[in-house]
Amino acid sequence: MSNKADFYDKLKIQLADTTDFPADYLYKFIVPTTENQVAEVESIFNNLGAVITKKKSKTGKYVSVSILVNLKSANEVIVYYKKAAVIKEIISL
Repeated sequence: MSNKADFYDKLKIQLADTTDFPADYLYKFIVPTTENQVAEVESIFNNLGAVITKKKSKTGKYVSVSILVNLKSANEVIVYYKKAAVIKEIISL
């Protein structure tokens, strides 16, 4: 099993133990400002009623993107992590 699969399996177990769904979930990502990565992250969460907060780093090279969204299940949380994982140079926190 790959490291990513292990990560998602562990996350699903942790979420099941600690969260009663539906619940608000906070995603945090760091993306470079060189291309359109911020827009790509935002587009994943379009039409979900998500609250998106952005903050540039001191140097302006990176943007922290926080997304608060109400989700129905641990599986749904993982789906959005997987969608974000394909964005170039994204860091999930």
